[in-house]
This record gives sequence, structure tokens and C-alpha cells, in this order.
Amino acid sequence: MFRLPVSELDSFFAKVAEKETLYMPVDGKDGRASYEKWEDGKKLSSQLNTVRSAKGFFFPQTTNLCDFKKHDMEFEVIDNRAESEDFVVFGVRACDARSFTILDKVFLADPIDSYYATRREHGTVLTLACTAPEENCFCNAFGIDPAQPEGDAACWITDNYLYISANTNKGTAFIESFKALFEECDTAEVDTQKAQIKAIAEKLPFANVTTDYFRRNTLLEIFNSEKWEKLSEACLACGTCTFVCPTCQCYDIKDYDTGHGIKRYRTWDSCMYADFTKMAHGNSRNTQMQRFRQRFMHKLVYFPDNNNGEFGCVGCGRCLSRCPISMNIVKVIKAFGEE
Repeated sequence: MFRLPVSELDSFFAKVAEKETLYMPVDGKDGRASYEKWEDGKKLSSQLNTVRSAKGFFFPQTTNLCDFKKHDMEFEVIDNRAESEDFVVFGVRACDARSFTILDKVFLADPIDSYYATRREHGTVLTLACTAPEENCFCNAFGIDPAQPEGDAACWITDNYLYISANTNKGTAFIESFKALFEECDTAEVDTQKAQIKAIAEKLPFANVTTDYFRRNTLLEIFNSEKWEKLSEACLACGTCTFVCPTCQCYDIKDYDTGHGIKRYRTWDSCMYADFTKMAHGNSRNTQMQRFRQRFMHKLVYFPDNNNGEFGCVGCGRCLSRCPISMNIVKVIKAFGEE
């Protein structure tokens, strides 16, 4: 493990930014944190979660896939990708770091999504332990330790030092490239912070949320439950939960006529919308209950069934704080867990 005095943190960020593009959570004018490119004078946000997750660095809300141009009777396909710069994302929390593992299972499985793979190859993720988990957090329900985040390298910030430890070869290479700034140290202060974080997490409102019901019962028993009608009746189908979710991976592909050719792009979509996966004969899920059920069945049943039991949720709590009618995955888990 290595450490750096907190007083030299800005200098460290400047050194990183000289070599690679650096992004980190920064407080905006509205008081909320979002990822921004680091520039001199920008300060790391002390807030736990950004409004949107770090998912966008690897699976952006919109991605230009290619362009088409017509020349007489021939068509030209133009590959317009430019995701070749190396970049570093600092301050990713444990929940968001686990979301990359979930997205990898989708986009890096055959056939590999080359757009996502390129971004993963060029990005280095530096995670940051959650010194003060919030009331909406429930990452422990999915086996995530907020005190020991994943990522290429994990960081802990105390009153006096930034501590850093590599988790992957990419993380080791990152530390090695800035080794002159660090000093090697023991783990005593970090171990103390980990114990403090654990004590806080054990007292959170959702500390005892469990997914046992979904491990014990069959797909059809859950799918056919009468609970879905009651749970979904207030849903507005606004899709907010899907757009702030770090693990949602649904998208649509659209073509746009620029006047000089056709631009094909990929954009996030939501399974909560009536036109999602709409086919010639209509939509296979005609009611909001069916669409609501689909979202949570995918997170809690379909995805784990196909991925060795790993759930499609990381307990970040964003859907709890952003849903306008306060319907979220915790209420679904609890409603079924009552049995």
C-alpha cells in the first residue's frame, strides 16, 4: 500500500492530468455532484454518489456507431470511432465499480461490443471507499463492501493522507507511473477506517435487506405472483430509475439524416416505456404492470439465472432518491421477502 499527503492531492491530480485525461466527481452549481474533466481549481466532491453513475464512461448515453454516404448507386460505410485516448476516472464508489463487472458480462460476452471494449481498454478506474454510507445505500445486500471497493486501484482518504492499493495489473501500472509521488506504508490507518465504515453500514435502514426469496423460489412462482399488480399501480413509466441506474444496459439504435448522409447512433432506452422493443405486431408487454415486472425480474431473476447468481443491482440507492413516486427495488425485494 502507498500513501500521499492530502495537502498534495491537487498536485497529484495535476500530474495525472498531464499524462492522461482525468475525470472526477465535482460539485455543480445546483449542489449535486457529477463527473467532470479535471482542471486546475476543481475540487473533488465530498458527496457519496454522483447524480449519474460512472457507467457513461464506458457505455455513454449516446454513441455514434457509423455514418453512411451514398455515391450514385454505391454506399460508403464510415467508421467514425475516436475513443482512443487513455483516461482515468477517480472517485468511483464501490457500487459503481461493481456495475462495471455486470456490464462486462453483457458487452464483453460474444459477440463482443467493440465500442464498449475499446473504452474499457483505455480507461483506468480508481475507486474511493465510502467513509459515510448514506441511508439509501444497500450494497451489502449484493455482497459489495463499501470499505473495500473494486476497480483497478482502490483509494481511502483520511484527514492526513490519500492511500492507494492496486487491484489489477492496470492499477499496478498506474501506481508505478506515479511512484515518485507516493511513499510505501502499512495498512493500520486504512484498517481503522474500514472498521468505522463497517460499523456505519451495519446501522443503515436497509442493512438487513436480503435477496434470499429470489434465490429460493422459481422463476414462474415469482413471475406469476399477484404482488406485481399492487407494486406497479402507481408507476408513472417515466424511466428515471433506468437512466440513473449504473447497471441498466438497454439501448436503441437510430438513424438520423444530416442532409449530407445518414448518421447511425446508439442511445439509452428504457424497458419501462411502451414503445420499448416494439415490433410490427405491437409490443409484447402491453401493460405497465408487465413492463414494471420486466425491469425487476431482469435485475433479480433473469440476470442472476444466467450469470452464476450475480444480481443485476448494486444497491447504489439512486432509484430510491430519484423515483417521483418512491417505488424502487428495495420495496420490491421487501414485498416478496415478507413471504
